[in-house]
Amino acid sequence: MGEALGKRLRAYRKLKNLTQQELADLLGISIAIVGGIERGTREPSKDVLARISRILGVTEEELRGQEM
Repeated sequence: MGEALGKRLRAYRKLKNLTQQELADLLGISIAIVGGIERGTREPSKDVLARISRILGVTEEELRGQEM
């Protein structure tokens, strides 16, 4: 999942015109965690992934690259 998820997260975040800091603030996590997820060096927890998908308006499957 890692790097591919990170690339999709970055693309969806930019489509929403959000900075990493703004997304981190909305999630209640640090910018370092958001950056790590985008670089593929961190895996988001299920809870964080669910919150990211809600904020960005995409499904968790879309973030994972598993569109149905």
